[in-house]
Amino acid sequence: MPLVETMTHARADLAACHESLRGGSRSFFAASFLLPRCIGEPASALYAFCRLSDDAVDLAGDSHTALEQLRDRLDRAYSGQPLPVPADRAFAAVVKRHAVPRALPDALLEGFEWDANGRRYQDLSGLYAYSARVAGSVGAMMAVLMRVRSPELLARACDLGVAMQLTNIARDVGEDARAGRLYLPTDWLWEAGIDPDAWLAQPVFSPALGAVIQRLLSAADDLYRRAATGIAGLPLQCRPGMFAARYLYAEIGRELERQGLNSVSRRAVVPMYRKAVMLSRALSATPVPLRPVADPPLAETDFLVQAVINTPAPEFLPSIGPLGRIEERLVGVIDLFERLERRQQQLVDFQSSPQRRMSRSVAS
Repeated sequence: MPLVETMTHARADLAACHESLRGGSRSFFAASFLLPRCIGEPASALYAFCRLSDDAVDLAGDSHTALEQLRDRLDRAYSGQPLPVPADRAFAAVVKRHAVPRALPDALLEGFEWDANGRRYQDLSGLYAYSARVAGSVGAMMAVLMRVRSPELLARACDLGVAMQLTNIARDVGEDARAGRLYLPTDWLWEAGIDPDAWLAQPVFSPALGAVIQRLLSAADDLYRRAATGIAGLPLQCRPGMFAARYLYAEIGRELERQGLNSVSRRAVVPMYRKAVMLSRALSATPVPLRPVADPPLAETDFLVQAVINTPAPEFLPSIGPLGRIEERLVGVIDLFERLERRQQQLVDFQSSPQRRMSRSVAS
C-alpha cells in the first residue's frame, strides 16, 4: 500500500478511536485535549482498545468466550496482523511504535477475567491487585507513551491508575451491587457490621457503609498525593492533561462526600463549574516543581513497573512537540464538557420521555 494511503488510513483509525471515547470516557476525552498531539493520538488508540475490551466482556453473553477472543485480538495486534477494525489497527501501531510491553495489556485482560469470575476482595491489598490490572496497567501504558521508563515515575503512574479505580469503585457501589458485583473489601464490611452477602442481596445505604466508602476514598487520596509528584516529573507538555485527569477524578470523591457518601441511591456527578475549577487547578499546578516521592511502587503494581523496565525502549521517537496555547485549550475543554453534558442530558430526557417508554415496552 502506498505510504500516503497508509498514513491516511492511520489518521482515519485514530480519528475513529478518538470519537469512540466521546460518549463513555468523557473525562479522558476532555483531558486528552490538554495533551500534545503526539501523545493524545496514541493515547486515544490505547484507551479505545481498552474500552472496547471492557465492553466486549461486559456485554457478552459468555464473558469467558469474549476473553478468549480478546486474547486472540491481542495476539494479532502484537504480531502486526490486527483485525481490520480501527481500534485494533491503531492499537497495533501504537504498541509497535512505542514498544509497549505485552505484559501490560495482558494484565488488563486478567483483571477482566477476575470480573467475569465474580471475584471478591478480602482486603485493600486484594483490591489493589485488581486495580493494578484494570487501571494501573493503563497508567503504565500512558507513561510509556510519554517516553517515561524510570522506575520512580512508572510507580507514580501506577499509583494514579489505582487511585482512579478506587474512586470509580466508591462512586459505583450501588450500580455494581445491582449488577451482582461487590468490590468493597469484605474485611472492611465485616468490621463495619455489614454481612457482604446479605447486603448484596438487598443493597441499601447506611452510615456504616458510608464509613467504608470514606475509607476507600482516603486510600485513593493517599495515592493521588503520591501520583502528583510523578506528574510533576513528566515532560512539561504532558503535565496539564495528566493533572487534569488527576484532579477531575479526585473531585468525584469530593462530590461523593458532599452527597453524604451515598453512592447506592445515586451516582456522584461533578457539576460543570467544579470541573472548570479543577481544570484551572491543573493548569496552575503544571509548572510547580514537587519533591519526588521516593516510595517504591505498591507491591501489587511492581510487576507492571518491572515489565516496562525490562523492555527495551524504541530506538527513535521524535521529540514531544509544543502543546500550543494552553489557555485556549483550557477554554476549549470547558466548552467541550458543556457540549457533552448537554448531549447527555438530551439523551436522558429522550429515554425518559413517555413516547420513548412506550416504544421500549412495544419493542420488548
